[in-house]
Amino acid sequence: MLIRLGFEIDITCMAPVPLLLALSTHSTTQGRFIGEDFVRVPPGCDYRLYTDKFGNQITRMTAPVGATRLWSDCVIEIDGLPDPKVPDARQLPIPELPDEVLQYLVPSRYCDSDNLSDLAWAQFARFPEGWERVQAITAFVNRRVTFGYQFGRADKTASEVHREKTGVCRDFAHLSIALCRAMNIPARYCSGYLGDIGVPYSGAGDFCAWYEVYLGGQWYTFDARYNVPRTGRILMVRGSDAADVAMITSFGTHELTYFRVWTNQIEDGLSDSAIFEMLQARPLGEPLVFPSSARAV
Repeated sequence: MLIRLGFEIDITCMAPVPLLLALSTHSTTQGRFIGEDFVRVPPGCDYRLYTDKFGNQITRMTAPVGATRLWSDCVIEIDGLPDPKVPDARQLPIPELPDEVLQYLVPSRYCDSDNLSDLAWAQFARFPEGWERVQAITAFVNRRVTFGYQFGRADKTASEVHREKTGVCRDFAHLSIALCRAMNIPARYCSGYLGDIGVPYSGAGDFCAWYEVYLGGQWYTFDARYNVPRTGRILMVRGSDAADVAMITSFGTHELTYFRVWTNQIEDGLSDSAIFEMLQARPLGEPLVFPSSARAV
């Protein structure tokens, strides 16, 4: 499967502002890139890349005074398989967990699992440990929380999501993670590209959050917002929660003035040269041009 992915983000600064940008695909992303996957910055802006402790690829730069456009646009070839379902994946006892997994059992800034422990055990103890219990948590969050961009706010914790019953995709993930951790299931936050591939069109493109749990010795993807396996998921960042993987971390004031994300399947069989030509065929800020079989997000 060939997927075109990218973004355009405009910000305005009244003074130079140092930025950390979590806007590249993850260092473990599987697939063949056609074109270049990195954050483009205006000419003359110094920047450099580093990989953080979670394997996230971070762009470090200082935005100048005035308007700054950040963008990326490329194509990735991936296997096109949906999220795997492994019903017999078992929950490992804590003594069997690898050292590096233990950090995903404890409360974090947005995943206040200590405040949800009584709820989690009362609600989910009747489900068998392992995949079935995690699926029960995912389905519970999917039913309980109503999605809406108007419900998002930067300081909302998992327990507040449970109480308010509203949120954006990161809130679905935070509540699911907190409930898993409350039941000794390692869980971590993820975000990336997820277009409307194989599902009805849902509106303008955006980045999407989901979560992973550690079962049977490996990590598996769960998504409480949709609660169905999805195709074309492309990981950008992982962390304990959204505090570890903010899209833009700024050390100063900036105004977001433009935001667009695309994740679109394009027709199979295109040559690399045809794809390169497609990537170069439009000026930034103009509508994307896709082969006839593609559907814009």
